[in-house]
Amino acid sequence: MNIDITDPHYSEKMKVLQALYGVKDPELNINIVDLGLVYDIFINEEQKKVRIEMTLSTRSCPLGGIITNHARVAIEDELEGYEAEVELVWEPKWNYDNISAEGRAALGL
Repeated sequence: MNIDITDPHYSEKMKVLQALYGVKDPELNINIVDLGLVYDIFINEEQKKVRIEMTLSTRSCPLGGIITNHARVAIEDELEGYEAEVELVWEPKWNYDNISAEGRAALGL
């Protein structure tokens, strides 16, 4: 996931992204950013809300609730005073091309 340096919320989005690097898929033990599961970050300063759009490797992922809850908590811990919402999206469909070079190395690919 790339964040445009000219984005007015660049600093906050980078903090969110850094927090999400600490959220790991419990089965693979690789963070959700390097797995390519995080698609977008939205910041609403007025309402003190953060919303991320992310996906899972499959709709039937048995640990989806755990992963999304960990993401929400990580964001709220990083951006004190903000409420986080994690929205699961299924388009574009996740595939192995989403995995970063770091994620591929961790998976031995």
